[in-house]
Amino acid sequence: MNEIEIIQKLGVVPVVVLNDAKDALPLAEALCDGGLPCAEVTFRTEAAEESIKIMTKEYPEMLIGAGTVLTTEQADRAVDAGAKFIVSPGFDAEIVDYCLEKGIPVFPGCITPSETAQAVKRGLKVIKFFPAEQFGGIAAIKALAAPYTDIRFMPTGGINADNLGKYLSYDRIVACGGSWMVRADLIRNREFDEVKRLTAEAVGLVAEIRNK
Repeated sequence: MNEIEIIQKLGVVPVVVLNDAKDALPLAEALCDGGLPCAEVTFRTEAAEESIKIMTKEYPEMLIGAGTVLTTEQADRAVDAGAKFIVSPGFDAEIVDYCLEKGIPVFPGCITPSETAQAVKRGLKVIKFFPAEQFGGIAAIKALAAPYTDIRFMPTGGINADNLGKYLSYDRIVACGGSWMVRADLIRNREFDEVKRLTAEAVGLVAEIRNK
């Protein structure tokens, strides 16, 4: 399976902020044990690069991507560390073109028809919709999906266990990005058993939604 197929099968991509690389290993273990061998590690912190290296080395079965990538230099560092896909919060033509040229899967953030048109023009099939809840949620995605019939979406931002169903029940949604199972306070307090519990709960929720 390619990256998109793996992400679609999982249904949820944990969006992780790591301030200390020492938390990378127990977090990866909790996610894998909970049934979600995947993470988007945001490049917002100094620990991101080292965390990706640790997670991909110790858990090679995991699909690890880099999020909040704002420059091509960050994209290079992320891929060198082991990231298998790049996510940017907005549509940055330079980053998208760079990743496509190098054969790196990239999911740029798009919330307008103009941004989506740029993604379509470049042959992208999946885009991030961010921040999802703040920009109209599933109703906005459906409106955007209508004229762009070949595009599918990976919404992120404000998605949690309570509203996951309304997104995943729409067939143009590949998966949802979410941080509720990897909240900053859980990582800071090293409550990795709770991360594992919430992850397993999310996996069960995806199955329940998709089997309706």
